[in-house]
Amino acid sequence: MVVIMAPEATESDVEVIVEMVQGVGGKAFVSRGVSRTIVGLVGDVEEFGALNLRSRPGVLDVVRISVPYKLISREHHSARSVIEVGGVPIGPDHLTVIAGPCAVETPEQTLTAARMARAAGASLLRGGAFKPRTSPYAYQGLGEAGLKILADVRAETGLPVVTEVIDPAHVDMVASYADMLQVGTRNMQNFALLQAVGAATKPVLLKRGMSSTIQEWLMAAEYIAQRGNLDIVLCERGIRTFETATRNTLDISAVPVAQRLSHLPVIVDPSHSGGRRELVLPLTRAAIAAGADGLIIDIHPEPKMALCDGDQALVDSDLAEIARIGAELSALMGRVLTPAPDASPARVPSAL
Repeated sequence: MVVIMAPEATESDVEVIVEMVQGVGGKAFVSRGVSRTIVGLVGDVEEFGALNLRSRPGVLDVVRISVPYKLISREHHSARSVIEVGGVPIGPDHLTVIAGPCAVETPEQTLTAARMARAAGASLLRGGAFKPRTSPYAYQGLGEAGLKILADVRAETGLPVVTEVIDPAHVDMVASYADMLQVGTRNMQNFALLQAVGAATKPVLLKRGMSSTIQEWLMAAEYIAQRGNLDIVLCERGIRTFETATRNTLDISAVPVAQRLSHLPVIVDPSHSGGRRELVLPLTRAAIAAGADGLIIDIHPEPKMALCDGDQALVDSDLAEIARIGAELSALMGRVLTPAPDASPARVPSAL
């Protein structure tokens, strides 16, 4: 069961609902979004019904939810959500492009990639300071030094930063630099991490686990929402199948399915799904045509020198085409390509 609070509801109104639910042995989880607050209830539904919560001040509606992911379900929130990241919207009516290097290597490489991202039509900058890798000998990222580089590049280019967090203990530190926290495919069911980013105040990009069902993916999002954070964007990044011709298999059907089941925005990662540069543009077209709310794309100034995933990174010669695809196909789908924020006055970032 979910209690939907009215936009004008006060904190006192919410506290009364929580106390009433707890008074009959139930649990109440408060989730605050941009436009509304939702209280998810766990316990005896018959006891909750006797409380007549719908009549309480500040309550807009009380909905009985049949699916296990109650807070992110469209059963109680029929309109699809728009999530803002540093003022940049992700959701219906928009096509939002997130682009940048898979891993932060140097200040110069990151700044160049960020400028390339703007040229490709991106309005958000991606970049990994912490890199969970299959091999313990592979490049693991620069850590906090990489976060400082991303913050300096944001100041130079105006692009809000999306970066991955891999350890619950690092959430506060990463959140102090980033505009959006990314939970990667290997951590989709790291429940301690999901709860930690749920308690943070920054939007979360949740990638689908490479071997996870759509319901498992949505339940992972519910972990985040249950801790109070409804600013979640889902990312389909390809799943592991028997096929070896691509790095992963892009489950394009996951876009409309997830959008039907959840009110959260759904974006696509054509870089990690295809795994090769020549596949990124075709998969980008497919994602936009399927109704994706955005894309997250790898860009690198010198892919052959990249310390991480150089084979899938776009280069200068791809930028005009990716910008054209984004602008033209988004219009055909009734969307607007999200513009990048205005760049800050030119200056040399402190890390450069």
